[in-house]
This record gives sequence, structure tokens and C-alpha cells, in this order.
Amino acid sequence: MKAIALLEVQAMVAAITGLDAMVKAADVRLIHVEKRLGGRMVTIVVEGEVSAVKAALEAGAAAAAEVGNVKVCEVIARPHPDVMRFLTTG
Repeated sequence: MKAIALLEVQAMVAAITGLDAMVKAADVRLIHVEKRLGGRMVTIVVEGEVSAVKAALEAGAAAAAEVGNVKVCEVIARPHPDVMRFLTTG
């Protein structure tokens, strides 16, 4: 079952640290990064199997929290095709 995980942090260093931990912790791949949010917010989206994205999000949030401010974490199992289209179109 496919899922996506969203990690929203404040500051690019926290985003990079979180993403590094996510892709090292589980079999997930980066599908979207949103850097145009106000207040230095960055949102990272990865996809994979439900268990993998949960493990990745847990690792990424913990790593990002060590160097910055984690705002929101969320896992969406079986995202609707419109959600995926939203994420993959500019």
C-alpha cells in the first residue's frame, strides 16, 4: 500500500537534516519540496509503503527537531490521485 509522509519544518537546515534521516531510515523517495512558504517554512514529501513512510517520518521529525522547529508531521495512506497530481505539478 502506497503512502506519503509530509514533514513541515522551519529553516532549511532542519529540512535537509530531516530529509537525510528520512531517506536513510526507510525505503522512501522524495517526491516534492515546497520552499516558497512564508516564515522560512519548508515542507518535504516522501512516498513509499505505509510502514516505511511512518518510520521515515519518525526519524526525520526527530532529526529535524534537534536542529530546528518541526511544525507539522502527517502520513496519508493511499492518497487520492488528485493529491498526487497536486504534489507533482508545479
